Amino acid sequence: MAEKTAGPMLQQSLKDSAERVYDAIYEEEDARVCKDISDSACSSVPQNFFLNASAVALGKLADALANTKTTLPWLLTSMGAPGWIAPSLAPIRESGSMLPQLAIGSWVRQAAIRKWFYCAGAIAQALSLSGIVLSAVFLQGATAGVSILMCVIFFSLARGFCSVASKDVMGKTVPKTRRGRVNGLSASIAGFGTLIAAALLYHLQAGIVAYSILIATAALFWLLAAWMYGRIDEDEGAVEGAINGLSEAFSSFVLLRDDKPFRNFVIGRALLVGTALSAPFLVIMAQQRGNTDLVFFLIAQGSAALLSGHFWGKFADRSSRKLLLTSGVAAGTLGASIFFLEVYQPSLTHTPWFLPACFFVLMVLHDGVRLGRKTYLVDLGGAEKRTDYVALSNTLIGVVLLVAGAIASLVQTLGNAVAILLFSLLAFIACIFVYKLPEVQEE
Repeated sequence: MAEKTAGPMLQQSLKDSAERVYDAIYEEEDARVCKDISDSACSSVPQNFFLNASAVALGKLADALANTKTTLPWLLTSMGAPGWIAPSLAPIRESGSMLPQLAIGSWVRQAAIRKWFYCAGAIAQALSLSGIVLSAVFLQGATAGVSILMCVIFFSLARGFCSVASKDVMGKTVPKTRRGRVNGLSASIAGFGTLIAAALLYHLQAGIVAYSILIATAALFWLLAAWMYGRIDEDEGAVEGAINGLSEAFSSFVLLRDDKPFRNFVIGRALLVGTALSAPFLVIMAQQRGNTDLVFFLIAQGSAALLSGHFWGKFADRSSRKLLLTSGVAAGTLGASIFFLEVYQPSLTHTPWFLPACFFVLMVLHDGVRLGRKTYLVDLGGAEKRTDYVALSNTLIGVVLLVAGAIASLVQTLGNAVAILLFSLLAFIACIFVYKLPEVQEE
């Protein structure tokens, strides 16, 4: 009898603890905060807040350990894989998770409870990383490289389910004025984990076994994320407006024609992709000069997330539109400054500390852009349109990433600084569309 009651008692104890910590941090009345979620969901906000943040943080930690820009390329190089595979990992990971989201969204939208889509996607990502570990241990050369590439493709597709489901579940379980803080808290936790990952990579300079351990740990983190997400208390959502079938899914493109705020958001978000795509050019510049180690860029990335996450989260809850505008203008100014300093003050830009410092600032601003657009889209969509908004916008951004990556590769022939300047100009144009967006946070 005691064993039967132990589980519910422990669950209630954890829920009470979450409520005490949450109330101590925010000191807000539920009636004033829970304006866009149900009464039953409002009573579970403290527990759901920490479960959302913990699951997302674990996913970000997994990404830090199995990063397609660091760990996996180094692993492929150690295994003697063909040289064309490593550079293709990051674009595949980003666009592969976004392109199919229109179809994924039509499926997710038909389910009243959507957290299980995230859980399934997290488990699938863990399996994909396990496949990478097995490929590293038992295969070599081209065979290992192709096998790992296939695992990354499967990983990116699974990630699409997590992306669509997570934003919808957060919209149902966390009120408007707390969603930015969820993302901010998870970003800070992940930033700390990235610093640990940087330290590990610094000491584990080479070795397939060492990299395999990092990737296996990332797989474990995804399993833990799935377990935590499954414990979220989610109410059933509306399914009447679900998009049925792939052919009907594409009919949601009329949102771009009929929904002006959403259209401006998509255009602004598409033009702001440079805050992410500019970063590799700073690393390439440093590698070409040979006076800065890659680990300093990893430290800069982790420090940026750790230090800025909470601040950006609070900013996003006050006004995600203003956060997008502020971080977008600042990112454009940073990129333009790097270009002109590179042209007119090369003695400054060639110092060992300059590019890592710029990388740190860029990552802070990119985190602001990412938190702002995530929070804004969830708040803009509401219960009826949220999943369709996320799926359609991510599908379009997947295409934009592929096109922007190709254009950047061509522009790079003129110089890395020129590519950075191009993305800066696009950021300034993006801010024109962001400025036109309506405010979605309630005072």
